[in-house]
Amino acid sequence: MNGYPSGKRCAAVVAALAALAFLLLPASQATAAEKPEVTLSKAQAGKGGDITVKGEGWRSKALLMILICGQSTPAEGVPGGTNSCANDSGRAVTTDGKGTFSKKLPVAEPPKPCPCVVHVATVTGEKAQADAAFKVAGHPVEPLPAQQGGGKLSVLTDTELEGSSGVLTWFGAPPSRKFTFTVGNVGSAPVKNPVFQVGTSHGVFAPQWEEQQWRGTIAPGKKAQIKLPVELSAGAHGNYLVSLKFGGKVLAEQPWGVGRPWGVTVFWILLCVVVPAAVFRIGMAVVDRLRPRRRRSSRPAGRHRTGRISELTDRLPKLRLPQGAVAADEAARTPRTKPSRESGRSGKGAAANAATNGATLPWFTPDTDPGAGSDPAGQLSAPSDNSPTTKGNT
Repeated sequence: MNGYPSGKRCAAVVAALAALAFLLLPASQATAAEKPEVTLSKAQAGKGGDITVKGEGWRSKALLMILICGQSTPAEGVPGGTNSCANDSGRAVTTDGKGTFSKKLPVAEPPKPCPCVVHVATVTGEKAQADAAFKVAGHPVEPLPAQQGGGKLSVLTDTELEGSSGVLTWFGAPPSRKFTFTVGNVGSAPVKNPVFQVGTSHGVFAPQWEEQQWRGTIAPGKKAQIKLPVELSAGAHGNYLVSLKFGGKVLAEQPWGVGRPWGVTVFWILLCVVVPAAVFRIGMAVVDRLRPRRRRSSRPAGRHRTGRISELTDRLPKLRLPQGAVAADEAARTPRTKPSRESGRSGKGAAANAATNGATLPWFTPDTDPGAGSDPAGQLSAPSDNSPTTKGNT
């Protein structure tokens, strides 16, 4: 009785395992069917022609790059990277919702000799690639270079970009970082002074690779942390992708978002404001210096002459007229109807004023006034040589 339940339980476990295997079998087939594939309309074509490249099993709405590469095989991939591909004649295509595509590709000779392949790889997102054998008619064919045996490196940890941007980067200086990663030697021989290829790409453009050598030895089964400098061009901004390649295979990729150098924008704005203002000020200063000055010519011309004449008359010696001459002059100007008393007073006042303002003539004195006993309106004349004169005050 105790054995019956145990047998029943075993049968239930077997049935459950069979059902699980039945469920996993379609999933594995679907996974295998989702592997990217590439087919060509022609296996051989000459330079100047074109072929149709079709693919399936790719990620939906994925951006792909199609290239013809030399020194490559579908089994080995593209050991030389995109440097061995005809990048100028490459084409980009986006898959549809089912992960398929069809694109015409012009045939061009790659920089490396054949064997050649049509290389299809994703540009953004998850890394995926596929190759199809292709022969370029008339292109030289050489055997693949011998691969160096020994150690094999593999990235063990996530990559990281160390460092930060400084003030100069904000004004357009080249941004730089330290590409940090840890690799392990999974081969059977030590790796001494490995040479890595670090590439930076922007958007849909292919990476620009640069070789950098790390000094040191990684024994089999050991690991090491490696830091390689990465630098972009001056004024670079936007989303970049840093790739690491060793032995012809891409080991890791790291996105890098570079901010816009706003200092350059502020500089140009200030330049557009300050330079016109400075030019305007300089122009106004030049115009003010070159135009004629009108301050002196704005004054009346007669004002200076009047001032000069007044200064000249002040320097001349003052003459005092005799009181009789002054009285005769006043009497001639006043009407004769007025009493002589008023004319006498006015004559005395005028004589007094003349005495205070000027000096007396040397040949006239109050006693020898020719107009004293004659007609007041008579004309005055200089005394003769026989008449006596009295020298007056000068």
